[in-house]
Amino acid sequence: MAVPINIQVTWLAHGRGLSLPAYQTAHAAGMDLLAAVPEDQPLELQPMDRVACPCGFAMALPEGYEAQVRPRSGMALKVGLSMPNAPGTIDADYRGEVKVLLINLGREPIAITRGMRIAQMVVAKVEKAIWSEVETLPETDRGGGGFGSTGA
Repeated sequence: MAVPINIQVTWLAHGRGLSLPAYQTAHAAGMDLLAAVPEDQPLELQPMDRVACPCGFAMALPEGYEAQVRPRSGMALKVGLSMPNAPGTIDADYRGEVKVLLINLGREPIAITRGMRIAQMVVAKVEKAIWSEVETLPETDRGGGGFGSTGA
């Protein structure tokens, strides 16, 4: 098992009292993110509405890492709560509040309440790439075959 990395975090006033992102099982890849909305003012998402839901904290990822924010599959299946930009990317140099872009793809309104698990965050290493212009590319069996070219 890899040694966990240290992520510095600071609470914003409206996030105090919530739990830090947490893994729900021993082998989970993602940590649940919680909604930092006022207790008495849930966010009401009508069908097809979008909102940037606050999580109430800012963080400093180590250089060479990113955080990917993804929908929670159970919420997507049960009520249609998803993310229009999935996965969202948080770069190591971002220091603003972590927010989750949510969309209601269901047929009924969804109430986002304080402390509700709204998304998951996966921390991953980032590989840097450089471009190398060439006249021709190496051949492969697939070649230029695109969508559906390898079967159904």
